[in-house]
Amino acid sequence: MSTIATPARRRLAFSTIGVIAALALAIGVNLLADRLLPRARIDLTEQRLYTLASGTRSILAGLSEPITLRLYYARRLGATVPVYGAYAERVRAMLEEYAALSNGRIRLEFHDPEPFSETEDRALAYGLQGVPIDQSGEQVYFGLAGTNLLDDERNIPFFQPERERFLEYDLTRLVYELSNPRRPTIGVMTSLPLNGDPRMMMMRQMQGLPPGQGGQPFAIMQQLRQFFTLRDIPADARHIDEEIQILLLAHPQNLSTLAQYAVDQFVMRGGKLILLLDPHSEGQASRPGAGGAPPTATSSSLDRLINAWGVDAPADRVVLDLRGAWRVRAAQNDRIQAVDYTAWFNLQGDSINKGEVATAELNQVTVASAGELRRREGATIEFIPLLASSERAMLVDAASIRREPNPAALLAAFRPDGERHVIAARIRGTLPSAFGATAPEDAERPAGMPAHRATSDGPVNMVIIHDTDLLEDRFWVRQQDFFGQSVMTPISDNGAFIANIADTLAGGDALVSLRSRGESLRPFAMVDDLRREAETRFRQTERTLQTRLEETERRLRELRQGQAGGERGGSAVITTEQRAEIDRARADIVATRRELRGVQLELRRDIESLESLLRAMNIALVPTLLTVFAIVLGVLRSRRRAAARA
Repeated sequence: MSTIATPARRRLAFSTIGVIAALALAIGVNLLADRLLPRARIDLTEQRLYTLASGTRSILAGLSEPITLRLYYARRLGATVPVYGAYAERVRAMLEEYAALSNGRIRLEFHDPEPFSETEDRALAYGLQGVPIDQSGEQVYFGLAGTNLLDDERNIPFFQPERERFLEYDLTRLVYELSNPRRPTIGVMTSLPLNGDPRMMMMRQMQGLPPGQGGQPFAIMQQLRQFFTLRDIPADARHIDEEIQILLLAHPQNLSTLAQYAVDQFVMRGGKLILLLDPHSEGQASRPGAGGAPPTATSSSLDRLINAWGVDAPADRVVLDLRGAWRVRAAQNDRIQAVDYTAWFNLQGDSINKGEVATAELNQVTVASAGELRRREGATIEFIPLLASSERAMLVDAASIRREPNPAALLAAFRPDGERHVIAARIRGTLPSAFGATAPEDAERPAGMPAHRATSDGPVNMVIIHDTDLLEDRFWVRQQDFFGQSVMTPISDNGAFIANIADTLAGGDALVSLRSRGESLRPFAMVDDLRREAETRFRQTERTLQTRLEETERRLRELRQGQAGGERGGSAVITTEQRAEIDRARADIVATRRELRGVQLELRRDIESLESLLRAMNIALVPTLLTVFAIVLGVLRSRRRAAARA
């Protein structure tokens, strides 16, 4: 008896020691990995939500001074609104990834501001926004404050789920601003009210209207100010300062010869140019001119310069594109309510050059009454399209767009020519001056102006866009009120497009790769599809029951009206047959309502059971597969051991 029990005790002891050794090994491996591989991570999300862009990695690796990031997040917000809880987890994970890649330069702090606490006071001092979560008025916070050694402060007042796909962009922008106090300088020369229109703001005040987009600075200017120093340049400038690295020339109308010469020589000296022309400015046409009426001259061109540089931009032709055309309200006399306006369209897919760093990450750019760009025959420049129409496009006379365009008539006459018309292009190459070998004669030429250059100092890098309306807010952002603050939510990537161009021309490509990312909330697409199918399947039954219910209720009302009439007339109140019919109608109503509730309950039960099944599969499938794999592996090992002993 003792001889048989001894091997069993030994096997039990060995098994116990093996389990203890396995646990010790697992703990040791985890401790070793945590110490030696602190940055090892695997991103299994479909859209690589937690994989930082190369531009972010470059900025984090180049940090030279410490930065402190403080996340203020009220846990009660996530407990009350689960969407914010899920978003907060992503924000925190993203910040930890930033800190891990910063070589110790980023220091993180996480705070849960309780009401009337010192933590809440610090959040308010950093400019974070508190929002009420219920009728009690208690404020909750979900924002980020950043500081550097110079006590410069930057913040994100409140993380909104609507901007989740811009999360990495917002975080990297904040880090970039704290680590780069000196910014490139952009000179802005324009006939458009990019910095706001004081006349319109005054008119709104006189009319007693609330502040709105009318008269306010363009959103694109606010976005550029986040990364660049902007300087206004008058339209009659005769010289552009050497401190200007990039010139944004938008809608140049009636530029004098000397102003054109100043732009020409800026480019010849190696300055970077973003030139926006337009065959018809929708924004200018929608704003009152000096006399109160809309201006009649809404086009801009700079043929003397761009023709000399090898580019054509016809000001008398407008591009129409059926793909991505906006739906607008039809004329009052038309039967249809909305129609595709082919002069306003979204550029998507192959209309955006994915091979260029400035446009590689863009999803959609919106243009309105845009013109075409072409490389001149015989030009030696490198002409790289950035934005182009689809093949379902054509050119029309710009006059048909300028004078009260009829969207329905344009659509009826639309005949695509099968060509892609370039709307924006990057120009590279050594360029000649548009003024030849000598400067224009002028007795009042400023002293100290640099010597005339007949050709550019090396290859020139510029971008020409034949549309200025992509700068207009109404074509790419929506303004929303968020607890008293005006929030701009992009609906197109127009702002990112201009900012990317400025980044690349300024020599910094770091911010280009992260203009927009995906969202972490993943809907149950299969559930949504089945929900729609189920609703379609059950609605017919519901309609039949509802019709029967209405018919029965109508019959019951008629019977009751007959009963009341009999009482007023002094005749018999109700017969036995009528009473029986009323009882049957009431019973029919009860039964029909019961069936309706059953149909609705069945609809919800099917959807909820499917959701529960999918959630259970998502949660338990991987552990179950691992368990099955471990059991199978254990069985195979036992059989091999048994075979070896035999």
